[in-house]
Amino acid sequence: MNILIENKKVSEVKADIKIVLVLDKNLDHKWIEDKIELEFLGFKGESEESCLIGKTLYVGCESTNNDEIRLSSAKAINVIKKTKAKTIKIGTYANECPGVNIKAMSEAFILGSYAYEEYKSKKNTLNIETITICLEDYNDVEISETTANKSVKTGTTVATSTNFAKDLVNEIPYEMNSLKLEEIAKGLKSIKDVTCNSYGKKFLKEQGMGAFLAVNRASHIPPRLLHVVYKPENAKEKFIYVGKGLTYDTGGLSLKPGNHMVTMKSDMSGSAAVLGILKGAAELELPYEVHAIVGATENAIGPEAYKPDDVLTAKNGKTIEIRNTDAEGRLVLADCLCYACEQKPDYLIDMATLTGACVVALGNYTTGVMGHSSELKDTLMQNAEKSGELTGTLPFNRYLKKLLKSSIADLSNISSSSYGGAITAGLFLDNFVADDCKDKWLHLDIAGPAYVEKDWG
Repeated sequence: MNILIENKKVSEVKADIKIVLVLDKNLDHKWIEDKIELEFLGFKGESEESCLIGKTLYVGCESTNNDEIRLSSAKAINVIKKTKAKTIKIGTYANECPGVNIKAMSEAFILGSYAYEEYKSKKNTLNIETITICLEDYNDVEISETTANKSVKTGTTVATSTNFAKDLVNEIPYEMNSLKLEEIAKGLKSIKDVTCNSYGKKFLKEQGMGAFLAVNRASHIPPRLLHVVYKPENAKEKFIYVGKGLTYDTGGLSLKPGNHMVTMKSDMSGSAAVLGILKGAAELELPYEVHAIVGATENAIGPEAYKPDDVLTAKNGKTIEIRNTDAEGRLVLADCLCYACEQKPDYLIDMATLTGACVVALGNYTTGVMGHSSELKDTLMQNAEKSGELTGTLPFNRYLKKLLKSSIADLSNISSSSYGGAITAGLFLDNFVADDCKDKWLHLDIAGPAYVEKDWG
C-alpha cells in the first residue's frame, strides 16, 4: 500500500473511494455533498461514526487535533478494507502545523490496515493499493509538497516500526524465544549506523547478573542480553531504552492459573517496543544516539527452577529474597538497568509489562509512568499525548518503599502488601538505578496497552 501526495484538488484525482472527515458535526461544509442522505440515514458526525454513500465514505471527527484525525482516518481504513476498493483519495485537514495531520493520517492508514494472520489457513487480502492525499484543505490552508512528503515519510516510518513491534508480540511463544529475538535484533544491523552485541550465560555470570540468570534457570533455551545501538555522527544526546523480554511467563513455581497464562506471549512487549523505537529512530536518521537493551529469557518450570525463599545477588551486589517467582520481570530488569547505567545515558527509560496492578489502576489502554523527576515525567506525558498515547503517573513514596523490606536479604522481590503493586514494582527497580541516573530514569509499566485482544484506536 502506497501513500502518495498530489498537489491537486480532490475532484481532480480518480479513486475508487473518497474519504471525507466531518469536523465538529458540520454537515453544511462544501465538501459534504450528501447532506440530505446523511441526515436521512441518521448520521450525526460523532467521533468514529461512519457512513458510506456510493463511493464517498463520511467519518465523524471531533476536531483537527492530530489524534482525532488519526482516529478518524484509522476508522475510515477499517471500513474500506472490507470492500474491494483499490484506490482511495482524501483531502487535508490542517491544524496549527499542516504537516502534523498529514503525518497522523499516514500513521492511521498503516496502523488501521494492520492484521496478524500468520497462522490462519485463509488469509484476508488487503485490496488497497494506493492512498492519495490531495493538497486541498478543508479549511483552505496552503500546504507545500515538501512538507507533505516529509510528513508522509515520518508517519509511514513510525507506523511500520509500530507494526514491526506488533508482529513480534503477536508471534507464538514456540517461535518467539530469546534466540529468535537475538536474530531479529541482529537483523537491525542492516540499517545505517546500527550495531548489535549479543551476550549469553558466560557474560551474564562474569557481570554478576544473578537475578537474570536465576529466572532463566528452568528454561532449556539460553538467555540473551541484547544491546542494539544506533549512533549517528554528532549525536546530540543519548537515549537508553531497556525492554523486558520475557518471551513466555508461566509464573515459574508460583504457577499462574491457566486463564492468566493465556496471552503471556506478550510479556516480551517491552523488548518489542524498544527494538521498534530504535528501528524507527535509525530509519528516520534522528540526530540522537539510541540504545535498545533487552533481557531475553522465559520463566519456565522444571527441576532447576529458582524457588520462593531463594536469595539472589544482582549485578550491583544487592541481595533479593524471592517470595514469588511470578515477579520475575523485575529481576531481569534489575540486572539490565545496572548494565544500562554503566552506558552513561542522558535519558534512561525502561518499558515492561510489569504488573497486573497497573491495569487495575489505569485500565487496559494507559501506560503507568513512574520516576523521580517530575519534569521528566511531565515532558514524556505531554509528548505522549501529542503522539496519541494515553499515560497516567503513579507516585513513589517512602511508605510503600518500606513494604519491600526483607529480614534475610537487602530487599524482597514483592511487597508485603497487596496494595500499590505497580508502584512497589517501580520502587523495586529503583534499587538498581545508579544514583547519578535517578533523575534521568523513567519506568513505564505497559501491562495495559501492550496486548488488548480487540481492536481499539
